Amino acid sequence: MENLRPVKIDNQAFMYFIRIYLIRTLVLITLLLSRCGNGTNIDTVNSGQQTLNIGTAELIFREYEHNFGKVSEGEKVAYVFTFENKGTGNLIIANATTSCGCTVPKYETKPVPPGKSGNLEVVFNTSGYNGMQTKTIQVRSNGSTPVVLLKITAEVLSDNNN
Repeated sequence: MENLRPVKIDNQAFMYFIRIYLIRTLVLITLLLSRCGNGTNIDTVNSGQQTLNIGTAELIFREYEHNFGKVSEGEKVAYVFTFENKGTGNLIIANATTSCGCTVPKYETKPVPPGKSGNLEVVFNTSGYNGMQTKTIQVRSNGSTPVVLLKITAEVLSDNNN
């Protein structure tokens, strides 16, 4: 033990050793993390739900357009779009946005299993509108077509036009 002397290490050599060690460690961690969950897919919705999803969902609406016809200004009219998951995985509607604040979509955020149906209700408030109106609804999901467009139209008649 008396013959042991501290070994002098060049500062530059020490830093090179540390860099190599860190790079190898990061590569190893990256490889390990990229292999986790191999073969399965976990979908997360805005509500925080997690669902194990093996397969692909397919969002198919029975109708993509609805015409309310003639409606009086000030009326709130609603229509329920029915859809089905024709895929092999759970369908999750992430969100539905409209082209105007006068149109409000309502839908369930729970996963829709393959072969099952669901509804998306659209309420159009005609207050302040007159004439032909067209509004669009963008439905975003984990389906094979991530964005689906729906359309509603109405001819809004004011008291002067009745």
